[in-house]
Amino acid sequence: MPNTLDVDKLEREVKTVYRNVAEAPAGEYHFEMGRGLAERLGYPAADLDRIPAEALESFAGVGYHFDLADLREGDDVLDLGSGSGTDAFVAALQVGETGSVTGVDMTHEQLEKARELRDEAGLANVSFERGYVEDLPFEDGTFDVVVSNGVINLSPDKTRVFEETNRVLVPGGRLAVSDIISERRMPGSIKTDADLWAACIGGAEQVDRYRSVIEDAGFEALDLRENPQYEFVSEQAENACQKYGVKSVSLGAHR
Repeated sequence: MPNTLDVDKLEREVKTVYRNVAEAPAGEYHFEMGRGLAERLGYPAADLDRIPAEALESFAGVGYHFDLADLREGDDVLDLGSGSGTDAFVAALQVGETGSVTGVDMTHEQLEKARELRDEAGLANVSFERGYVEDLPFEDGTFDVVVSNGVINLSPDKTRVFEETNRVLVPGGRLAVSDIISERRMPGSIKTDADLWAACIGGAEQVDRYRSVIEDAGFEALDLRENPQYEFVSEQAENACQKYGVKSVSLGAHR
C-alpha cells in the first residue's frame, strides 16, 4: 500500500460514492450500473426476475462468478461489500431456505436499502451487517462460501481482506470474486488519488500480485478469467484502462 495514501480520506470518498449509488442510481459515475449491466456480465435473466428491481438499479458489479462459487442447497454464504443486495439475493435463490446469506458493508445507506428490500421480499435467511472487509465481525469457520463483486480493489489492505476471508471460511470453503486488476504498475499519482480509488481504478492490484496475495492467505487459486464485457464509462477511467491495462476479472479459489 502506498504510504502516502490518505486512508481516512479514501474511506470518506468510497462511502460518498456508494451512498450516492444507493440513493441516486440514475446519477453519473465512472462505472455503469443496473440490470442491463448484470445481464451483459452473465447473470441469468430468470434469476434477475426473482430479486428486487430496486436492488438491481444500484447494482455496480464488475463480473459474474456464481458459476465459480458453485453454491449448493444449504450453504452459508458471505457477500463482501454487499451494497444494495443484488448478489446476496441471487445467492439466496441458490442456497434455498436451508442455507443463509449474510452481506457485510460499511455504507449505512446501502445497508438501509438492502434491509428494506429484504424485508419487502420476505427473505428470512438473508441478513446485512455493518462492517469492514478487513475486519469481519464473524467467528472463525462461519461460512461455506465467500463471494465479492467489485469491492476488494477498494480496500487499502487486500492482504488483510483475504486473511479475514480465509479465517471465516470452513476448511475446504470456497471463494469466488469479481474484481478490478491492472496488467501494469500504475504511478503514485493514481495509486494515492482517493477519488480514483473510489472509482475502482486507483486500488487495482497487478494481476500476478493479486493472485499471490490470495494464495499467501491460504487459498489455492483455481480459475481466473477476464471479463471483456465490462467497461468503465468515464473518459478518465477509460484512459487508465488503455494505459495500464485496468480490467475486470473473475476468480475462484478454495481454502
